[in-house]
Amino acid sequence: MTQAVENRTLTGISGIRVGHATVPGGGCGCTAILGPFRAAVRVTGMATGSRELGTLDPEHLVPRADALVLSGGSAFGLASAHGVTAWLAEKGQGFPTSGGVVPIVPAAILYDLAPDRSRPDAATGFSAAEAATDAPVAEGPVGAGTGATVGKLGGSSMPGGIGSWLVPVGDHRVAGLAAVNALGDVLDGSGAIVAGARGPDGGFLDGSRLLRESPPDDLVHQGNTTLCVVATDAPASQADLYRILRMAVGAMPRRIRPVNTPFDGDVVFALAPSERVEPLSDRSVMTLGDAARDALEEAITRAVLHGGAG
Repeated sequence: MTQAVENRTLTGISGIRVGHATVPGGGCGCTAILGPFRAAVRVTGMATGSRELGTLDPEHLVPRADALVLSGGSAFGLASAHGVTAWLAEKGQGFPTSGGVVPIVPAAILYDLAPDRSRPDAATGFSAAEAATDAPVAEGPVGAGTGATVGKLGGSSMPGGIGSWLVPVGDHRVAGLAAVNALGDVLDGSGAIVAGARGPDGGFLDGSRLLRESPPDDLVHQGNTTLCVVATDAPASQADLYRILRMAVGAMPRRIRPVNTPFDGDVVFALAPSERVEPLSDRSVMTLGDAARDALEEAITRAVLHGGAG
């Protein structure tokens, strides 16, 4: 029997808290996702900026991450993870060592730099961690999605942002969150463009068509990347979590076109905060992975609908 759910965002997964922060003056920010949780990652883009992704390797000494940071500001935004690390250290949360706890905080960034825009730093990350709650995740141009835009293959781009959605699966829940700053257009479930490059008349130009017929000369500095997270309350091992993740990444080409390009630093994470770890059957992995893809699809579209396309 499918359960009734009030919080249909990532924080509807027990054990996960989310906080956003924006730099002074606005225009850029970061999002802190607090655990701890087992985590897996898959890099799907070709222009990625990240930190501590190696700690998510199943063979790594550290069994779990304490938080995850998504940030604007390109490589400069990785500094926000230092602030989250400091906040966790103050709370005594991290991997135990002889010299004290060491918080494990992987991070990934999107490119939204502008000449007059400040960049997230350690103080921004600290503020995001301090703001983290289990309340429904704020969506739209907040946190890592503050300066996000989509549809940069011609014409005028549109605002991107943060989106999140949760799907009940029997006794479990699966949720997705996306910070959408894509080079390409964003689609709805029918395949129609809902946000993307627009022509002088306000109509969508269809970035994929433009790319084939008359590609822009300069794509490197357009400002791109979509960062995604899926999470489940199922007691998934890291190996099963990665299998769920491999199915969930199918959401991106269904809702963003083109996606995972040489000019996007797309990254997808999967999280499991449950303290229990139990082997999942292949059928359970398939069911959870399919639901994770659905949740992430909806999160991607919600990011732009709350960003201004709705």
